[in-house]
Amino acid sequence: MPHVICEPCIGVKDQSCVEVCPVECIYDGGDQFYIHPEECIDCGACVPACPVNAIFPEEDVPEEWKSYIEKNRKLAGL
Repeated sequence: MPHVICEPCIGVKDQSCVEVCPVECIYDGGDQFYIHPEECIDCGACVPACPVNAIFPEEDVPEEWKSYIEKNRKLAGL
């Protein structure tokens, strides 16, 4: 399962997650970063790097942010 960037990233876009991603699967989606679900290797390096706790494994995305799973897929063009 890929990781998903959720609402706390909006307006912040710190880039710490981008810097630690070993496969460079995190992209700028305009108002937030997104993780390309087909490129993510599920290493989790981005999770502790995020200063606003916006990144979750897909299966652990909080209920109020479930819509971000589809948003990340749409931003990735899937």
